[in-house]
Amino acid sequence: MKKVTYRNQFSKVLGVSLLIGLLFSTSLFSQDETASAGDAAKGKSLFNQNCAACHALNKKMTGPALANVEERLSEEGLGKDWIYAWIKNSSGVIASGDAYANKLYNEYNKAAMTAFPTLSNADIDNILAYTAAPPPAAPVQAANAPAAGASSQSGGLSNEIVLGALVLVFGLLVMMLFMVNKTLTRIAEANGIVVEKDNAKKRTPIWKAFAKNQFLVLVSVILLLLGGAYFVYGFLMQVGVDQGYAPVQPIHYSHKVHAGDNKIECKYCHSSARVSKHSGIPSLNVCMNCHKSISEYTGNPEGPSQEDLANGYTNEFYTGEIKKLYKAVGWDEENQNYTGESKPVEWVRIHNLPDFAYFNHSQHVSVAGIECQTCHGPVEEMEIMQQFSPLTMGWCINCHRETNVKVEGNEYYDKIHAELSKKYGVESLTAAQMGGLECGKCHY
Repeated sequence: MKKVTYRNQFSKVLGVSLLIGLLFSTSLFSQDETASAGDAAKGKSLFNQNCAACHALNKKMTGPALANVEERLSEEGLGKDWIYAWIKNSSGVIASGDAYANKLYNEYNKAAMTAFPTLSNADIDNILAYTAAPPPAAPVQAANAPAAGASSQSGGLSNEIVLGALVLVFGLLVMMLFMVNKTLTRIAEANGIVVEKDNAKKRTPIWKAFAKNQFLVLVSVILLLLGGAYFVYGFLMQVGVDQGYAPVQPIHYSHKVHAGDNKIECKYCHSSARVSKHSGIPSLNVCMNCHKSISEYTGNPEGPSQEDLANGYTNEFYTGEIKKLYKAVGWDEENQNYTGESKPVEWVRIHNLPDFAYFNHSQHVSVAGIECQTCHGPVEEMEIMQQFSPLTMGWCINCHRETNVKVEGNEYYDKIHAELSKKYGVESLTAAQMGGLECGKCHY
């Protein structure tokens, strides 16, 4: 998935018209002339930088599809001079009363396209050459193709094979000992040696001997009670601790793709973490800020990794999840508008503190300046979001004891820091020394 800079609806439409201009300006020239006038390889790079946010080659997005656009525009009687003028100053073309320019203006929400005066005529020719004859995509390795994972499996012995070999060796040793014992017994009997049998004399069972020893019984009972209490205590202390909990969500959202590959800041989606007690679940319109223009996942140029393929995280899988988003918000991909038929997404909550515990995100994120990864772990590496930290009372208290208070640029903390520093005789104060261990801070 390619990272796209956020634009408002007005600028998106402008970008759409821009690419429209690029498409339609080539119409006066034949396809062969366009290909010869521009460099398709350079045009691909320019297309990805300036056009891909709103246009695809073979389907309509925010703007029209651009494949073979020059041939289509030639039917409208428009030449490259018109395209150059449209891309560099679409508002001027519209104001001149041009019929086709006004048709585009009315069709795409009546918003003039952003001007691109920095694009030269040669740049536009290269983009048109790419839309007329895009370079072939690099082949992606199939999921069933031999890969490094297969070779690594064949290069070493699995645990099952090693375990099976050990069991076989143990069985052979037992059989050999049995045969040696039987052979020695026969040799002894042949030489007149009497072999005493263990069962010749009946012995007292060990459990009866144990039951008669009251000291051993008392010690054993005490050990059993202590051991049982230990395991019961450990079980009860895990009640409500959901560390590692990673539920399956109705729409698969990959933090690895968004926060990792595309470097999207956590607080872009969880914006309320700056000013509110809760970090909040992003509304779907936040997703649509980007996914109005990104309707399919193209992944990395070198293709998906073998680990992703093994887990089913292919380009087609991610694209299917985007379609689920469109269905939830009621987005008509073909006509690029909302149908009004939306339905809520029943997200499964992952982090859930008890009702008697108070935690304020804004106090930690905005005031203390704590990074999200401190509590939530390396979310930029998580394909499926999970609870990284235990979120227990002891875990929070240890953090308050070890974390120094950020006092720079805060006059309130400057004053109280000076007073408490004298009291404790330290240069820096921890959250615990500032009252972070008081019961009323978290339980009220």
